[in-house]
Amino acid sequence: MSEIEQDAPPVGEEIHLPGPTLIPFMTAIGITLIVIGTTITIILSIVGAIIFVVTTIMWIRDTRRDVAALPEEHH
Repeated sequence: MSEIEQDAPPVGEEIHLPGPTLIPFMTAIGITLIVIGTTITIILSIVGAIIFVVTTIMWIRDTRRDVAALPEEHH
């Protein structure tokens, strides 16, 4: 057999990709509202800070769940 006709090596492991989510987008909106609120009104900053904190907590929770689902040799 020539080099071109050889079989491909077996797959080593499954590639993990996170699912689609709006959490990064919502985090960016929260940060934007914080910045805009510094010049317009404190209410926007407070709303932005709440959005930022909530989405950051959700993002960390999702990431921890994904890491916990990895095979043992990755920990």
